[in-house]
Amino acid sequence: MNPRRVLTVAQLTSSIGDGAYIVTSTLYFTRIVGLSPFEIGLGLTIGWALGTVAGVPLGNLADRRGPRGVAVLLAVATGAGVGTFLVVRSFPMFVLAVCLYAGAQSGLSAAQQALLAGLVPPAERTRVRAVLQSTLNAGIAVGAGLGALALHFDTSAAYLTVFAVDMASYLVAAGVLALVPAVAGVPAVKGEPRLAVLRDRPYAAITLLNTVMLLYRPLISLVLPLWIVQRTDAPAWTVSAVLVLNTVCVVLFQVRVARRVRDLASASRFVRLAGLVLFASCLVFSQGHTVFVLLAAALLLVLGEMMLSSGAWEISFGLAPAGKQGQYQGFFGTGTAIARMAGPVLLTSLVIGWGTPGWVVLGALFAAAGAAMTPAVRWGLLEAAKTQAVGDHEDAGEGHRGTGDHRVEQPERG
Repeated sequence: MNPRRVLTVAQLTSSIGDGAYIVTSTLYFTRIVGLSPFEIGLGLTIGWALGTVAGVPLGNLADRRGPRGVAVLLAVATGAGVGTFLVVRSFPMFVLAVCLYAGAQSGLSAAQQALLAGLVPPAERTRVRAVLQSTLNAGIAVGAGLGALALHFDTSAAYLTVFAVDMASYLVAAGVLALVPAVAGVPAVKGEPRLAVLRDRPYAAITLLNTVMLLYRPLISLVLPLWIVQRTDAPAWTVSAVLVLNTVCVVLFQVRVARRVRDLASASRFVRLAGLVLFASCLVFSQGHTVFVLLAAALLLVLGEMMLSSGAWEISFGLAPAGKQGQYQGFFGTGTAIARMAGPVLLTSLVIGWGTPGWVVLGALFAAAGAAMTPAVRWGLLEAAKTQAVGDHEDAGEGHRGTGDHRVEQPERG
C-alpha cells in the first residue's frame, strides 16, 4: 500500500475516536465520574503541561530509533491512556490518566511528522500534511456524530462505549502505521547536543510566533460560542453553524490552499497574509451581531487558519535538519499544547472581558506575529548557512565530505 495512503488511513482512524471523545469527555467526567469543572480544567492543564515537555525527547527518540516503531508504540500508549479513563473514579487517577494520554499523544504527533518527513520528498511534505489535516477534520466530524449518540442516551454505558471506541481507534491506527516502510534512525553525532533544537534560537522564535497565531484554536472552540451567545443578537444555533462551516472548509479547501506554498519564501508570505486575514476576522467579529456578519467573519477566520497551517508546515519541516525532524517537530508542536493551556484564560479575559477593544488587540497580535515570521525565517536561513559553512570547513580539514545533518535541502528551494 502507498505509504501516504497508510498515513491517511491512520490519521482518519484515530481522529474518528478523538471526535467522539471531544464532544463527550466533559460530560462524562462531570456527570459519571463526578469531577468538578475546576478539577477537570486543572487536570487537563497539568496533563498538557507534561505533553509540552514530552514532545521533544520522544521526538528525539523517534529520530534515533526510527520513527515508525516509535510511532506505533506511542499510538498504543495513547490508546492505553484513553483506556485508563474507563477506570478513573477520582481526581488523582484522572490526573495520571491525562498525563499518560497527553504525553503519549504529543510524542505520537512528533513521531508521525518525522515518519512523514522520512517517507515523503521535501517538495511534497506540505501537500501531504494538508491531506492529513483535511482527513483529521473529516474524521473528527464523523466521530462527533457518534459522540452525539452517546449524548442522546446520556448513560454511563454510552459514554464508556465512546471511550472504548477511542481506545480501539488508536490501537487500530498503531496497526496501520506498522504497514508503512521503516525509516532508519540516525545515530547521534559525537559532540553535538542531545536535543539540538533547544539551542536553535531562530527555530524557537518561529515556534513562539506560531504559538501566538495558534490562539485561533481556543478562539473557535471556546470564545466564539461564548461571544455569540452572550454578546450578539444571533440565535444560539449560530455556534454550530460556525463550527460546521470551519470543519467543512478545511476538509474541502485545505489541500487547495496548501498547493500555493512551494518553498520557504511563499510559506513566509502565507503566514504574513494569514495574520492580516485573522486581523480582519477579529474586526468583523467585534462588530458582528447578526448571523450573516458572524458567518462572514468565520469565513475569514478559516481562510486565515488554512493559510497559517500551510505556511507553518513548510517552515517547520524546511528549517529542521535532516535526521532531527522528530525533536524539531516535537518542539514546534508545543505551540498547540501551550495554546490549549493559556488560550482559554487569555482570550476570555481579552475578548469577553474587553469586548471590541479586546478583539482589536487580538487581531493586532495575529498581524504582528504574522509579519514577524518573515525576518524570523531569514534568521533561521542565515544560521543554517553558518552551520553549513562550519561543517564544510571541518570536513575539508579532515579531507572528506561530512555526513552531518544540515538545514540546506528545503530552504534552497526558496
